[in-house]
Amino acid sequence: MRNASRLGTLALSLLALGGVANAAPPQYTIIDLGTVQSSDIASQAFRISPGGVVTGRSLGTSQNRTYRWTQATGLVGLPNLTSPSRIYSAGNGANDAGAVVGTGTTTASGVNPLPLLWQGGAVSQLPLPPGQSAGRANDVNSSMVAVGSAGGGTSERAVLYSGGASKLITQTTPTGCYLVSAFGINNAGLVVGIGVDPNNSARNVGIVYNSVTNTATDVGGLPGRNGAIAYDVSENGRVVGVSMNNQGSGVPFIWDSANGMRAIPLPAGTSQGSARGVNSAGWVVGNASSASSVPFLFDGVTTYRLGDLLPAGSGWNLLTGTSNSAFGISETGVIVGTGVHNGATHAYAMIPK
Repeated sequence: MRNASRLGTLALSLLALGGVANAAPPQYTIIDLGTVQSSDIASQAFRISPGGVVTGRSLGTSQNRTYRWTQATGLVGLPNLTSPSRIYSAGNGANDAGAVVGTGTTTASGVNPLPLLWQGGAVSQLPLPPGQSAGRANDVNSSMVAVGSAGGGTSERAVLYSGGASKLITQTTPTGCYLVSAFGINNAGLVVGIGVDPNNSARNVGIVYNSVTNTATDVGGLPGRNGAIAYDVSENGRVVGVSMNNQGSGVPFIWDSANGMRAIPLPAGTSQGSARGVNSAGWVVGNASSASSVPFLFDGVTTYRLGDLLPAGSGWNLLTGTSNSAFGISETGVIVGTGVHNGATHAYAMIPK
């Protein structure tokens, strides 16, 4: 990890100086994660823990099931909540111990959401803050602190779930911006998400909240853009997401407290995109688009289309269509997302060679 961190720092330094091309693109094998049941119509991967635990959902005709996947165990389906009944679920985050958090709903479109925890093969509802009847869980760290949101619409607020209780994240930035939904948390307790600016409700605010010091930071925006959404944070504090003007389309960024926000180059043939996952080496994955959704990898210097990094004859299409995504990258560089494999929309894991 120390060497990986040094490589990431070097790569980001090269980027700041104008960048140089790497000698050769990275190489991968790709694994089809499959579905929970053979009759399921599709699967998606939403996140990978630092050590390689993957979660997402398997889509059936009458229910969706959360799963957990590792290279050692393969795909394991997890139960849906029965009381109260939530037959549509999705795993949104996992830690290295195999705990998974996510959201259960009564419909495929997300009605009546509840925050869920899967641990030891069993599912339970995470407690909601007082006065709240709906919520979501998006990520969990090694200390079993989960983050997400409660409420909905203009009343939605970010939440910390910990120790059998929950609380709203009420700390504001120095200018009064506050978190609406928390999307990621690292093992040091840094939380990232989307916030609201009370002085400009049209502006998206990317916020980093330190749950240890109870401080909040607005990451700002790239030149010509006034806001952002922060989707993920690495173990050493790198933050990634999308920067835009107000709530329009945007471009991917990487941010840290020492260097501020820097743009991530879009892959060839695309005009907009967002960064969704980052590791401590500063390697970033995300999605860009024009006519199609194009998952990409940024290694600190060069941006690659994931479809160009696959072995010949893999049967995967990550270059055309609207189902493709890259949502997470582990500390060892394993990339997860969704693509089309021999005509079927399935979750994948790309393993570095």
